[in-house]
Amino acid sequence: MSEPKIRVISLGAGVQSSTMALMAARGELGPMPDAAIFADTGWEPKNVYNWLQWLQQQLPFPVYHVTAGNLRDHLIAKSNSTGQRFASVPFFMRMPNGKEAMGRRQCTAEYKLRPIQRKVVEMMGGKRPKGGAEVWVGISTDEVIRMKDSRVQYITNRWPLIEARLSRADCLRWFEKNNLPKPPKSSCIGCPFHSDAQWRQLRDEDPQAWADAVEVDRAIREQVKGKGEQFMHRSCKPLDRVDLRTDAEIGQADMFNNECEGMCGV
Repeated sequence: MSEPKIRVISLGAGVQSSTMALMAARGELGPMPDAAIFADTGWEPKNVYNWLQWLQQQLPFPVYHVTAGNLRDHLIAKSNSTGQRFASVPFFMRMPNGKEAMGRRQCTAEYKLRPIQRKVVEMMGGKRPKGGAEVWVGISTDEVIRMKDSRVQYITNRWPLIEARLSRADCLRWFEKNNLPKPPKSSCIGCPFHSDAQWRQLRDEDPQAWADAVEVDRAIREQVKGKGEQFMHRSCKPLDRVDLRTDAEIGQADMFNNECEGMCGV
């Protein structure tokens, strides 16, 4: 296989991708990447944006910000029946027959993968040579199931943390060893894959973001007539009425395959 024209980091600004970016900056992962790309859904908590601002000051290569628009605004617009197309988020659904299910997952592709792909093509001068770009994805050894090959022929995915045999815990230890601040967990404010512990943290530490999640949760309730209701929380209850005192979601998670695609919260 020929050498890629460019090497880029898919930067989610969470623990793993931040570790990967900083290790790369120190020459610990082989050839220096040409850039990192942060795909912004417009709905990250403020601590992620604050962390990203700090992080890019530590890197010797540029960090490009790309977006497919504001996911929150698109969800609200859909609820207001404007007819605007938006990618489906895998919210939890209660069907008219009382059964529960999970919605389609399109948000990762629309708001993360495709904006990154467009930027990669731009960096290659608008061309799409086979294997022309090597994209580094921040997946660790405890998330091997999330490894996926690129769906486009001009990108080859690479997983440097897997190659270095680093787990998420190893990544956190790397920050400790290097006397660096701990990264936040990167995920959208209203991500349905939040655990109860994450919802509690949002409620207790970021009241503004919690209020926003509650507002959007109400807005998404009604689907197309006859399709039932949808909820952010796996209990299929309004978010502000969920008992978050315990991690009661354990045991229900498997029913909904509780994991992200591996491109959001890394």
